[in-house]
Amino acid sequence: MQISKVLSMLGNMQHKLNSTPDTVHWGYFRGDLDPVLEIDDGDSVQITTISGGPEVLPDDGYTVSENQTAIVENVRKRVLPGHILTGPVAVNGLTAGDCLEIRILDIQLGADWGWNIIKPLAGTLPEDFPDYTLMHLGIDCASKEVKLPWGKTLTAAPFFGVMGVAPPTGWGELSSREPRAFGGNMDLKELQAGTTLFLPTFQNGGLFSTGDGHAIQGDGEVCVTAVETGLIGTFSFHIRKDISLKGPRAETDTAYITLGLDPDLDVAAKSALRDMINLIIAETDLTREQAYSLCSMVCDLRITQTVNGVKGVHAVLEKSHIR
Repeated sequence: MQISKVLSMLGNMQHKLNSTPDTVHWGYFRGDLDPVLEIDDGDSVQITTISGGPEVLPDDGYTVSENQTAIVENVRKRVLPGHILTGPVAVNGLTAGDCLEIRILDIQLGADWGWNIIKPLAGTLPEDFPDYTLMHLGIDCASKEVKLPWGKTLTAAPFFGVMGVAPPTGWGELSSREPRAFGGNMDLKELQAGTTLFLPTFQNGGLFSTGDGHAIQGDGEVCVTAVETGLIGTFSFHIRKDISLKGPRAETDTAYITLGLDPDLDVAAKSALRDMINLIIAETDLTREQAYSLCSMVCDLRITQTVNGVKGVHAVLEKSHIR
């Protein structure tokens, strides 16, 4: 769906937020960042993001936006490895402890190129791939095709790897690399247009930031990066005082998704499963034992990513099984 059509469907205020040196924070989350945009409950924001520091910019043949050049040249505070994040966006009336509902209305490809790197001492198989390797990939935004260097093409399925709110102040400054209770670098490829993300909040206003655009990614994101690229996302933000969460959840038209995050993949799986059981109990009259058994029958545990220190597992349950 075209962005103009999405915006015409919205009844509340519509905002635009571009990535500039004044609207990004590079590589970190912090609880005391000042918002770059303040909106009201139900408002929508079109956020244009960029991806990639100076080490991955292409030499020629592709278009590097003026905003990306300005960010690379002028943003001095960088926590590396980390992501260029646009925000924070504050939602007026949201108080710490509320749930922030983020409806992903539309995602468009925002650049004619993407990048992928293999980093020494990183990824799922660091012992097998010790050399730094950088790959640039052409992107046809009109046809949504990603061109691989060996001649094949992939159909883009864009989503934002990082979507998060501000952490508790007492947690200090945190790298954007590790996903946590506030969201962040979840790398959940189901967070495409049409999906809704639910996040617990720890600061008044929520203070939402996003970035780490992916044209396409496989579950696991095994070499650390997917097809990293700039994206244009349109989101609407809704205060949910009726929902209490300890970590991220998501919902598509057809499925519920719970996320488990932990350095230990087994612990992450258990966390995702426990939250799915809690969701089933809240939505049905099933007992805990019945919910657990149902999960064994029809709930899928999928590896979100294995490369960010804190690993991810997401549980996916089709709504038809409990409705």
